[in-house]
Amino acid sequence: MLKTRMKRLSVRNERAAERLIEIETSVTRLNDEDLLDLADIFRAEATTVLGEIANAEMTRRGISL
Repeated sequence: MLKTRMKRLSVRNERAAERLIEIETSVTRLNDEDLLDLADIFRAEATTVLGEIANAEMTRRGISL
């Protein structure tokens, strides 16, 4: 039973990591205007993961709100 549980947790963790990569990729593919819109939505809560990803991408592109 422990092996089954550990395997299930491992699969769930792998899927979560894959989803995070997909989200980061989606943000990097946004055009500048859409990226600014996303950053504006999460500006009040900069501590969210999406806010951090958007801010990092804006910094990389050299754009700001």
